[in-house]
Amino acid sequence: MMKPRIVFMGTPDFAVQSLRRLVEEGCNVVGVVTMPDKPVGRHHDVLQASPVKKYAVERGIPVLQPEKLRDEAFLAGLRALQPDLQVVVAFRMLPQVVWGMPPLGTFNLHAALLPQYRGAAPINWAIINGDTETGVTTFFLDEQIDTGRIILQERTPIAPGDCAEDVHDRLMMQGAELVVRTVRLIEEGRAEAIDQSAFMTDEALRPAPKIFKETCRIRWQEHTAKSACDFVRGLSPYPAAWMPVVANGKETEMKVYRASVHDPLPAAAADGSPALAGGGTCPDTGSLLTDGKTFVRIVLPDGLLSLDEVQLAGKKRMPIADLLRGTALSGPLA
Repeated sequence: MMKPRIVFMGTPDFAVQSLRRLVEEGCNVVGVVTMPDKPVGRHHDVLQASPVKKYAVERGIPVLQPEKLRDEAFLAGLRALQPDLQVVVAFRMLPQVVWGMPPLGTFNLHAALLPQYRGAAPINWAIINGDTETGVTTFFLDEQIDTGRIILQERTPIAPGDCAEDVHDRLMMQGAELVVRTVRLIEEGRAEAIDQSAFMTDEALRPAPKIFKETCRIRWQEHTAKSACDFVRGLSPYPAAWMPVVANGKETEMKVYRASVHDPLPAAAADGSPALAGGGTCPDTGSLLTDGKTFVRIVLPDGLLSLDEVQLAGKKRMPIADLLRGTALSGPLA
């Protein structure tokens, strides 16, 4: 039996592992499609190849790098590769003229349990929302984003201490194996794709939209201690949750990479307000508490959030105690 001619589409490190496993398994990868080289450096005068391109070049696999996916020159180059099957991992949304080209179809690896978390940032949002489980899904592409028929799905737990990087790395490895299994099923004519409606439950669908800087700002009034901790985990280490602060009397921003839920707030006073040990009431939600030496904690309705590892704008990432040795923090700002 002739092995299908596979064109692989992807860009970041997450995609490299899937490409590597296909090559290691002897799959017939005849070409790679990835993003154009990216200008980097102080003056943007150095071009940097994507991780997928670097691997493909090392293995002698032909590479296409279209600026536009409907460009006729690109489409001609893709047709010349005569793909029977296309595999997409962490790439761009494809037009029908591309995903509909190979006779065996085009399938995508998605880092979530579809139909949940359709969108660009499924790993981040699953952790931000406090989920205890996620997974990977392979599905055939169709006209809409992440709505195609599901081929295979595999689950994995999210531990309480996991950050986005931890889950990313696990799903990268797990997803690569799922890609290989999916290719084998398609090769053997045994792939049974199922409409996503069969996976629907009474649970509301949660989206996974692209994350921007303003998405990452910690808005304390919207959080409990646990949800704030989940928010930090879900954005660590990149792009990272951030908060405005006053450092040595100057307004600035601080990224938070690690946080933990501290002691719950004391019992309510007679008037219903939270009581402080020794009398008085707790500061407002979002208030910053510190001894100036070892800890910084944020007051939230149900407890305190300890900021454990942070980075001031223009400084290095470090444990909070190291930062406090040379920096007086107050705030956060409204």
